Amino acid sequence: MNFVEAIRTEPLLLTEGALIERLRRDAPVALDPHVLHAGFVYSAPGRDALRALYRQYLDIGDAVDLPMIVCAPTWRANPERLRRAGLANRDVNGDGVRFVATVRDECGGYAHRVFIGGLMGCAGDAYRPEEALPRDEAAAFHGVQARALAGAGVDFLLAATLPHAGEAPGMAAAMAACRVPYALSFIVNGDGRLLDGTPLDEVVAAIDGAVQPPPLFYMVNCVHPTVFEAALVSATLRSPRLAERVIGLQANASTKAPEELDGRTQLDADQPEALAEAMLRVRRQFGTRILGGCCGTDDRHIAGIARRVKEGARPIL
Repeated sequence: MNFVEAIRTEPLLLTEGALIERLRRDAPVALDPHVLHAGFVYSAPGRDALRALYRQYLDIGDAVDLPMIVCAPTWRANPERLRRAGLANRDVNGDGVRFVATVRDECGGYAHRVFIGGLMGCAGDAYRPEEALPRDEAAAFHGVQARALAGAGVDFLLAATLPHAGEAPGMAAAMAACRVPYALSFIVNGDGRLLDGTPLDEVVAAIDGAVQPPPLFYMVNCVHPTVFEAALVSATLRSPRLAERVIGLQANASTKAPEELDGRTQLDADQPEALAEAMLRVRRQFGTRILGGCCGTDDRHIAGIARRVKEGARPIL
């Protein structure tokens, strides 16, 4: 089964939980200020740290027999940040994808249920929408990374933690040009708006209407399930069918705002059982089919979500 078929037919897919935040606290290798964990694939301690976290999440998916999405460690690996980090002459995006593929292939028979995402982020600070690029500039800027990830054989491209309605269509255009499936994931407030104030339903409609082919789906990440719940309630009042397009949530384990959590060294997180129950409520209310973690989550949270939604949720097709 390929990724498009999985999205269309699987009632539930898991994603990984936090990587960057956990590496910031526990890894023997320091995060690079420009590309974060993207360069970890070039050192033995970095590879070991990445492999350990990926395997925790993959082992959970295998144990509960659910398909899983894992993303390459490339969120900050755009050309400008690679230049600042002294990595412009290396195929960081391709090497990141190939590393994750190697970890996936270690999973034996479960490997065919694991889908690799080519992860991209906005050009500036994800929590400062004023740093966003305009659409045309964004399409050119992000095209380099999108092509590198697509060329490395990802199952799909994912632009995540997007705060601004101007840069997002440009990223969508860059990904669409690669002719592989792609998706976008936004940060939203409880009123159903992106951090720049644009209603989520408006940016989804604008991208669907202007970019061909349109995204396979949309997600929200880096917010607590209660924020997602409030946001979808608000947004679906304006656009009742929005939940058919926004089908995934990678949730924070903390109710704090994303900008409050950025760079924290002390963990702020719900207990795994509480987060899992909140995610089950989201699934029941909106039919959300892609569930996983962002800031504050670890393997305990992903295992809790996996068990709770598999045991407690009726099939939603």
